[in-house]
Formats: sequence, C-alpha cells, structure tokens
Amino acid sequence: MGFLVRLVIGALALWITSLVVPGIELTGRSALDNALTVLVVALIFGVVNAVLKPVIRVVGCVFYVLTLGLFALVVNALLFLLTDWIAQVFDLPFSIDGFWPAFFGAIVMAVVTWLLGVVWPGRSER
Repeated sequence: MGFLVRLVIGALALWITSLVVPGIELTGRSALDNALTVLVVALIFGVVNAVLKPVIRVVGCVFYVLTLGLFALVVNALLFLLTDWIAQVFDLPFSIDGFWPAFFGAIVMAVVTWLLGVVWPGRSER
C-alpha cells in the first residue's frame, strides 16, 4: 500500500511540475492518456532514483561535501533528464527541453513531493 501511495504522490508532483515549469510537457491526446503517462513516468523516476541515487551519493561523496550539497541539485536534474530519455525510449508523450527545465523541474518535484507527503492523510502512521 505504501508503494501505491508514493507512486500517486510522485505522479501528482510530476503533473504539478509539468504545469508550473516551462519546458516540461505532457503531450498526450487526452486527459486519460496524460494521467497514465504521469503514472508511468513517476514509476520510472522512482526506479531511477532508487537504483542510481545511492550509487551516485557514494561515488560523488566528495562533490557533495565540496559544494555543501549543491551538487545534489545537478544530480537530481540529470536523473530527471535520464527519466525523460527512458520515457522517450518507451514512446511516452512526456518531454523535458534541456538541462535548465530539468534543474528547476527537479526542484519543484522535490518540494511538491515533500508537501504532498506532509499533507497526505495516513502518511505519518509509520
């Protein structure tokens, strides 16, 4: 159940991000198409973060320390671009137009995901 809640929160955050950040677009033919796309892209983003982020943190530990954590913003943007590339491989109607939309999109995604996690009912019962 927790996985589905995190998936829905990620999908909502991705949808809000696509509305707020210019350069991140959902180009489905219908609302249902966009909803399914958001769910699949949120799943891809979750898998990419779960698999690669711990490895990148260990390998790039020095960069995190030297930049006082600002390197994490670049890493998040690159992981967001990787998610876009994987979505393009699966021919999903989702696109990011470059590094800066990915950079700001990753920031918005993180903030919106955190906010939704705070206000989502039942999330604090762990």
